Amino acid sequence: MRGVRVVLKWRIVALCALVSVHGCAIGPNYKRPSVETPEKYKEVAAPTPATAAQGAAPGQVAQLPAISSAPAQAPEQWWTLFNDSALNDLESQVQVSNQNLAESEAAYRQALAVVREQRASFFPAISVDAGVTRSGGEGRSASSNLGTGGPGTTTRSPKIYQAGVSASWEIDLWGRLRRTLENAHALADASAADLAAARLSIQGQLAIAYLQLREADAEQRLLADTVSAYGRSFEIAQNRYNAGAAAKTDVLQARTQLANAQDQLAALVLSRAQLEHAIAALVGKPASTFALTAQDTWATAVPDVPSGIPSTLLQRRPDIAAAERRVAAANASIGIEEAAYFPTLTLTGAYEFLSTSTSALFKAANESHSVGGSLSEALFNGGATRARVAGARAAYDQSVAQYRQSVLTAFQDVEDQLASSRVLLQQYDFRREASEAADESEQLTMNQYRAGTISYTDVVVAQTAALSARRALASISLSRQTTAVSLITALGGRWD
Repeated sequence: MRGVRVVLKWRIVALCALVSVHGCAIGPNYKRPSVETPEKYKEVAAPTPATAAQGAAPGQVAQLPAISSAPAQAPEQWWTLFNDSALNDLESQVQVSNQNLAESEAAYRQALAVVREQRASFFPAISVDAGVTRSGGEGRSASSNLGTGGPGTTTRSPKIYQAGVSASWEIDLWGRLRRTLENAHALADASAADLAAARLSIQGQLAIAYLQLREADAEQRLLADTVSAYGRSFEIAQNRYNAGAAAKTDVLQARTQLANAQDQLAALVLSRAQLEHAIAALVGKPASTFALTAQDTWATAVPDVPSGIPSTLLQRRPDIAAAERRVAAANASIGIEEAAYFPTLTLTGAYEFLSTSTSALFKAANESHSVGGSLSEALFNGGATRARVAGARAAYDQSVAQYRQSVLTAFQDVEDQLASSRVLLQQYDFRREASEAADESEQLTMNQYRAGTISYTDVVVAQTAALSARRALASISLSRQTTAVSLITALGGRWD
């Protein structure tokens, strides 16, 4: 009979496990919210056969391609498209050294730990306990009035030793535990997407800061050349004044031009230092110990980034993935709260030994065991369960709205960068023409001044226009590069 009872108990346990795994799950099953997706990007420019300029000299930027919608294979590390070994080295340091990224990675590991914790709730909780107790206190024995010990004789209550194993197991009849695990899984997926989004954002920030630093290097070289040229102009004006061929105002104007250029060069030195400090923080190094050597040339290449079709953006953007996974988590929370309308079934069991001596504790005569179950349900809680369900449904609606807004923002981001890329290409052509014309005008004006046919005021105007045009050309070249980086990050860092 004992064997039959054991077999019956295990069959009951197996049946409960089967119900726990395959029983009904309260709450709505998840379905990804629908979003409106356009068929194509309206700002995509027509593809051109041109290729990106490779390492043009400062102030000389070749014709660059427009953004294309044609499919292409994206590199695993998109920043290599800029063909800069220093940038490649810095980007490799982000993964292991950036502290914001380390924080996101730790949050992801924490979310995975929650998944493991929730998965453990499907199994019985087994505990082992042992102890010793003494009940009551000192008192007069029952035989003291019979003269065996005399009046006032007392006895001490015996110690009771106990050791055993106990277990409890909540049977997931209504799917509360499954919905809880579903919620934890979704939040872990969202945390993984947050990690990917943080990594992409930091990589983009680093690339932009690095390109800005290289543009500052190029402008420093430009201004250093300008200061030298203005210094020669100042000497010419001074010599002409000493010879009586020019007024003192020419000297003063030349000195003003020179001082202004020197001031702009000093400002660039400060800007570059701050960019270098920002890069140090991004790669996880103290600014005091980090330095980037200035390069002799600035590679103004702008990679051709195929935009693809809008529907693929939902699969590539990690921030969209994170928002969608939080919708799934909120959906599971509805089932968790609705399960409170139904009773909770918990199985319990215990196997223990009780004895007044340790030597006889584990004898069969001192053995006891128990198996049982309990159902519990709140009959009245003032509508708290209904309020929690309503709150979970509201949280779900909120997460759906956030998901759809993240999709709209992503489409806006891509369209903005596509429009910028297209317009900046046109602006670049205009500024290049303006710079070439201003350079020629500056040279002709200086020759005319040396010949004494014009005043130095005309030289100042021509020099100011030429310097402004050169710096504007460098600025538009930087804008095209940083826009390419922004487009790549807007597309999720890949486009295959």
